[in-house]
Amino acid sequence: MTDILLIRHGENEYTRKGKLAGWMPGVHLNETGQAQAQALAERLMKAPLKAIYSSPLERALETARPLAQARNLPIQKCEGIGEVRYGEWTGRSLKVLARTKLWKVVQRQPSAMEFPGGETIRAVQARAVEAVEGIVKRHPKALVALFSHGDVIKLIAAYYLGMPLDTFQRVVISTGSITVIRVSPGMPMVMRMNEQAVVAGKK
Repeated sequence: MTDILLIRHGENEYTRKGKLAGWMPGVHLNETGQAQAQALAERLMKAPLKAIYSSPLERALETARPLAQARNLPIQKCEGIGEVRYGEWTGRSLKVLARTKLWKVVQRQPSAMEFPGGETIRAVQARAVEAVEGIVKRHPKALVALFSHGDVIKLIAAYYLGMPLDTFQRVVISTGSITVIRVSPGMPMVMRMNEQAVVAGKK
């Protein structure tokens, strides 16, 4: 069996303001996000990690870096766990998008959703799960950390919970949170969901 820590990147100005960053380059952690990354490193300092993987986007890599440095492990970039390609929705406000016809589709029937100029939700889940399964094969009987994005982690968790794709929006994944899945030849299990490390100075 392999235990996978699915870790959402820390806060940035896009998550703080309710905007979709997507694959936009140059989106970095803000002060809160940096504190979350440090708190994650401290929480996982003694965990028996064997490998660290990350989405190639800056905000995920920056979240992974304190842990990688503390554990002296390289960060292996994995495009399969990269953010949803939102196409024309990239950079737009969720409040504005909520007034569009497609918003109802992505919320109520995401299995039918294709972002204009971007990916389908089905394709995102398929490539993310394929990436996880590949990592599991490379690291049998190990603990591995994967730094990714909110919707991607929700889709992975939904798959291993056996949830219909159209209900994946019921899963909540906060910035800087840890979700743990155990993948084995038998039945996979979701061990923990959306747990957050304590940031210094905050309760």
